[in-house]
Amino acid sequence: MKKSDTIRILIADDHYIVRIGLVALVNLEPDMEVVAEAADGERAIELYGRCKPDLALLDIRMPIKNGIQATMAIRAKFPAARILILTAFDGPEEIHQAFQAGAQGYVFKNSSGEELVPALRAVVAGQTWVPKEVASRLGARKTFEELSPREVQVLNELARGRANKEIADILSISEHTVKDHLKSIFSKLGAADRTEAATTAIQRGIIHL
Repeated sequence: MKKSDTIRILIADDHYIVRIGLVALVNLEPDMEVVAEAADGERAIELYGRCKPDLALLDIRMPIKNGIQATMAIRAKFPAARILILTAFDGPEEIHQAFQAGAQGYVFKNSSGEELVPALRAVVAGQTWVPKEVASRLGARKTFEELSPREVQVLNELARGRANKEIADILSISEHTVKDHLKSIFSKLGAADRTEAATTAIQRGIIHL
């Protein structure tokens, strides 16, 4: 096989053991080669620009810049970039944000190598890879009421255990406004209290701790 026929891949994952496992899996394919590895999103962006691989395989939750931010940055500089997300997180909001950022595929880490390799090939070929379980979560998201950016900010602070007055001070709004936002948040999430609201938001991938 000519070197020019080899699919060149960048892998970014902050867990070393996961990353070397992915590198080994990809390099077993006779027509694939890992040309760069990154442990955070910022390094992934830098290495993409330097190596210009055929595909980037990115985790979502990484330090400095996460996979969604890295996807946006890479696609902004290289609109034809091919990006596949591989993550343990299945929140419908994260999946939606990944595709909005420009990823062409999304695979869960509990998938087997037999599922991952076809996903890599499909995305390199210009196809979109949306497994059934990913599609079902995206479908479920359409039934949810979307939170406003300010409501997400309030939720972030709530999940950190902050009281209404602290949230008001941090966001430079009144305590009354915080209470109004919380009422709306509880209604949209179908939550009875602060704990349930935070738990639901984390499960859906709306906020991260």
